[in-house]
Amino acid sequence: MANYSVSGNLFKRMVTNGAVNLKNNHKEIDHLNVFPVPDGDTGTNMQMTMMAGIREIESKEEQSIIDISKILSRGLLMGARGNSGVILSQFFRGVYTEIAKINNGTATVKEFIQALVGGYQMAYRAVMDPVEGTILTVVREAAEKVLQEEANLYSIEEVMDLYVKQAHETLARTPELLPVLKEAGVVDSGGAGFIKIIEGMQMALNGEMLAEAEVQARPQMPDMKTDTHAFEAVQDIKFAYCTEFIVKLFDPERFNDVQIKKPLTQMGDSLVVVVMDDLLKVHVHTNQPGVALTLAQKYGELQTIKIDNMKIQHHNMVTEHDTYGQVQVANVSKEKTRYAIIAVASGEGIKGAFTELGVDYIIDGGQTMNPSAEEFVKAVETLNAEEIIIIPNNSNIILTAEQTIDLMPERVIRVLKTRNIAQGYASLMVFDPTRDLDENIEDMTDAVSQVQSGEVTYAVRDTTVNGIEIKTN
Repeated sequence: MANYSVSGNLFKRMVTNGAVNLKNNHKEIDHLNVFPVPDGDTGTNMQMTMMAGIREIESKEEQSIIDISKILSRGLLMGARGNSGVILSQFFRGVYTEIAKINNGTATVKEFIQALVGGYQMAYRAVMDPVEGTILTVVREAAEKVLQEEANLYSIEEVMDLYVKQAHETLARTPELLPVLKEAGVVDSGGAGFIKIIEGMQMALNGEMLAEAEVQARPQMPDMKTDTHAFEAVQDIKFAYCTEFIVKLFDPERFNDVQIKKPLTQMGDSLVVVVMDDLLKVHVHTNQPGVALTLAQKYGELQTIKIDNMKIQHHNMVTEHDTYGQVQVANVSKEKTRYAIIAVASGEGIKGAFTELGVDYIIDGGQTMNPSAEEFVKAVETLNAEEIIIIPNNSNIILTAEQTIDLMPERVIRVLKTRNIAQGYASLMVFDPTRDLDENIEDMTDAVSQVQSGEVTYAVRDTTVNGIEIKTN
């Protein structure tokens, strides 16, 4: 039976099935990864991004496609890893932006096509210098094709059939658009990963649901629950309970977040208050979690609650973190400072060097170990500084780091586009805490541009780059 519109439940089944299909095939995508280097992480980054979004929508009960697409968009953004993950999150953000314009909880064929168009447009806007022959080309040409044929498409199945068909055709042409792919004899890995997602969505439309169990656990990497407060001495933890809750507001139109911000500020710190439609999300460190929850009930119904005793967590925190998402706090000041610097690095020697150069917070990561936007947000929340400089030290992490600026508009954050550790070192050598932010960014950027460096890494597949054969063995 054909579907002539997409409901919230159908959309949830489609994207969940797409995520599972990508997860089941992500190693295949990793092995296609030769641009810009054969480091084999595109499939991993994309699947982890998708799973972050799916976990969000699976934990909610909303039925409207508007609500579900909004929750999915936010979850993907917070969990986005690497350039491919950020682009993917922005595609679904564009889908939500268009779906939010509809008048009910389902999207018609025309509205669904426009959502696909909005997805590619938002994805392009997320990239400073879009490169054709990548996932961007795949999402654009597929959307343009269904838009062109809109008058001849009567069901969602017909839309997805044509969308997937065009995506495959475009993917097959990516080597002609991007010489490095042709030289290596592969198609674009990001585009291939995207096709796994939309093929899974297509399967869901046809009633072919992949095993639900595939979604339950975080793929590949363990579920890190890094708490940066564990690095403080127990006696320095002034407010012991990390308290988070979501409230469905009784009267969202009349609610003003100042109503809850003022009393919570007086009873704790690290306060974050977010209002989205009829939902209120609060994060606060306090010694009175019960009072905070009682206060929240004045304005709505509690949906979710999470309270952690950070002093107990301090004792339970292991000194060696799991590889993915590991975080090290270097110099967190209790007093408010003008500047704080966040750097991405791996290895005790490199992290130690960054600490000596004045880095305040280190996120463990690098090539094939791309931190999520959420990890950058947590880092910024931890730092008590007026202005934050982020040094990503990897080209695949820059876009994710830049998402922090959009996620935390109330903070002054700059991302220095360092593409390797050597550039990170050089930038810190010229940093001057007595100068203003723009002057520092200019000097640090200039220092980065002067660096020439090389790296040695392992290839995940045999390939050819610039006429040179690369072997895995």
